[in-house]
Amino acid sequence: MILTILFFLASAAGLWRIFEKAGYQGWKAIIPFYNFYVWLKIIHKPVWWYVFILVPFINVFTLLLMVVETLKYFNRQGLAEQALGVLFPFVFLPFIGFSPSERYYQPAELPRMKKSAAREWADAIIFAVIAATIIRTFMIEAYTIPTSSMEKSLLVGDYLFVSKVSYGPKIPNTPIAFPFAHHTLPLTQYTKSYVEWIKLPYYRFPGLRTIKNNDVVVFNYPDGDTVALQMQNQSYYALVREIGRENVWRHYDVTSRPVDKRENYIKRCVGIPGDTLQIIDGVLFINGKELHDPPNTQFNFQVVTDGTTLPRRTIERNDITDWAQAAPGIYIVSMTNDVASQIEQVGNVQEVTRIIRARDRPERYIFPHNPQYPWNEDQFGPLYIPKKGHTVNINTKNIALYDRIIEVYEGNQLEVRNDRIFVNGLETDSYTFNMDYYWMVGDNRHNSADSRFWGFVPEDHIVGRAMFVWLSLDKNKSFLSKIRFNKTFRVIR
Repeated sequence: MILTILFFLASAAGLWRIFEKAGYQGWKAIIPFYNFYVWLKIIHKPVWWYVFILVPFINVFTLLLMVVETLKYFNRQGLAEQALGVLFPFVFLPFIGFSPSERYYQPAELPRMKKSAAREWADAIIFAVIAATIIRTFMIEAYTIPTSSMEKSLLVGDYLFVSKVSYGPKIPNTPIAFPFAHHTLPLTQYTKSYVEWIKLPYYRFPGLRTIKNNDVVVFNYPDGDTVALQMQNQSYYALVREIGRENVWRHYDVTSRPVDKRENYIKRCVGIPGDTLQIIDGVLFINGKELHDPPNTQFNFQVVTDGTTLPRRTIERNDITDWAQAAPGIYIVSMTNDVASQIEQVGNVQEVTRIIRARDRPERYIFPHNPQYPWNEDQFGPLYIPKKGHTVNINTKNIALYDRIIEVYEGNQLEVRNDRIFVNGLETDSYTFNMDYYWMVGDNRHNSADSRFWGFVPEDHIVGRAMFVWLSLDKNKSFLSKIRFNKTFRVIR
């Protein structure tokens, strides 16, 4: 915040002097809205440009373009100069304004500069990159589905657009990064695509709506703050629980990542702040009421035949992509309830049973990874999902549910000593949450690593709302038949 204020004051001071050099009174540079009108006159641009200044996020690109145009009228037309002006306007504008050697030129006085073809291409590429970066950072971004955790709602090979304005775009934590790369530089294996010289605090602009139950949401992977680089597809913390921290650090290269550079996940938000969630026999309940599953939700079923093979044409006709033979005549199949009903009608099928883990079969890999909570994927909770400003009682039993929130997500020092809990050195039996939290679950319920495995998703990890599939490719098909035409151009529900 202090840096932001300093940058703003430096830019305003530079514009004050620039206005004076252009023949206008300097104080006009600090009058909100009117200053942009005067600035457009200084760079001889039409008044209708003002419309773009009023459009959120597009105005960022417009203001940067106005900085470039300002530099031109001070005869700073070099590519490097203009690039520096765009990247560091809070330095370049004061320099132009306060330097006695910098002079404002009227259009007729400007030396004519003939740009080479290379310079024309460079200008076009730079501004295209800037415009695309602004759009994908603050408005909309394209993603692809790499895993089957959301089948059949979203398929492997789906290409979709994610709206960042729906829930409000957030300021990047690491603003200095290689364009269009997430966390790793192209053509490298582990080289970071970003630098952490400047790290900005979490801030989210107002959105068009709030997250609702059953929204399909893209978010940064909460367990991805620490990564074993050679095992990036597996949670570092799960790896530590499995083989021990010393072994992980001995055999793998371990690194940390800021929130905006963690892997992007897509799941369905089944629990919002303030909800109490429970799963009984695989059925989701929110605040004591059943949360109806979307029609495409998949579960694992056991299919028993008369000993003969489950027909291949039955598998293909019902678009079953995840199945395995457990024993002669016994198959484990991931499918929707509707498909299960159809499979029951197949001639050699004797029985179709949904697989539900019993309550007396707890799993160590299930959140909160504590024997006091003997839960599994189908028997889970009840669990309160934290809401900003709400206070919960904490004790040595339930601290396992909220310790990561208190210590990691909200940056407190947590210590449990002699059956007493200390937060920032003070003994306490309650905690008030500083952020909202969400509970994300995949539609492919038995084949999804989601909140049941790693817990809550903080509000500062939310990226956007999945809106629209613009292309769907079946990577297992031949080149000419890859496109799933019946799955392309569909709204995500």
